[in-house]
Formats: sequence, C-alpha cells, structure tokens
Amino acid sequence: MSLAFLLLTAGHETTANMISLGVVGLLSHPEQLTVVKADPGRTPMAVEELLRYFTIADGVTSRLATEDVEIGGVSIKAGEGVIVSMLSANWDPAAFKDPADLDVERGARHHLAFGFGPHQCLGQNLARMELQIVFDTLFRRIPSLRLAVPMEEVPFKADAVIYGVHELPVTW
Repeated sequence: MSLAFLLLTAGHETTANMISLGVVGLLSHPEQLTVVKADPGRTPMAVEELLRYFTIADGVTSRLATEDVEIGGVSIKAGEGVIVSMLSANWDPAAFKDPADLDVERGARHHLAFGFGPHQCLGQNLARMELQIVFDTLFRRIPSLRLAVPMEEVPFKADAVIYGVHELPVTW
C-alpha cells in the first residue's frame, strides 16, 4: 500500500503540479512563451528550465561525508552530517547565471529537480515527455490562453510537500 501511494504521489501529483506551475511560469513571462510558441523544438529546453525554476519537490536530504572535504570555503570532516537542498542548488548563481530569471533558452539540463545519482526519479523521462506534450498541445490549441486573475492572486501551495498552485484561473 505504501508503494502504491508513493507511485501515485510521485507519478501524478508532481506532474500535475508541474503542469500548472509551468503554465503560470510561461503565462507570467510572455516573452518566454513567445519563444516556445515560435519553435516547438525549444519545448524540451523550456521544460528543463521550468523544472529548475520551480523545483516542486525540494528533496532536502541528509548525508554523511565519507572523507574530509571543503565546499564553498567550509570544511566538512569525514563522518559529519550534511543537509542538501535541491531547490537551493537549482538557484545557485555559481551553477546558473541569474537563477531568479526564467530563461527557457538556458539549457538547464543539469538541474536537480529529479534528484541525482542513485536517488534520481525513475519516472523522470516520462514526466519530461508528458510536460512537453502538454505545453506544446495546450498553447497550440489555445494560443490566447492567459491568467484570469493577476499573478499576485494565484494561490500557491507554499505549505505543501509538493509545490504547486491550489487553483489556476485562466481564460482565453
């Protein structure tokens, strides 16, 4: 039962929330949406950037250092605990120039939205494909899609395990 719940949450909730967040991101950055509409071949890059930008599941994880290491001028001794935030890593200016800017042409494939190494999401390729299909289809079929409320009124799930929006009022 736990495995079924995990697969439902990881396989549905994350993608559903990423769809709504991607729509918010593109509608609130019309210059970025124009890039995607003009050339659907850029949608895969846009999906990577949206995944980096929103990082819906902040996989805060803890690990033990296996050897002495220095990171960012901080010494970590073997055996000491380290807490890592994927959200913070995806907004690290050392890894991504101007990380607070949504740039669908960034080529952000090295984000950590799906984890890293042996802890990577096994459904990531399916999620990428679903997002690409949804965004290409949605904006092709409803090119005049726009937010029905000001961005400030979109209710974000700031208190949820999976980040997203509670509802996304749109019109066309």
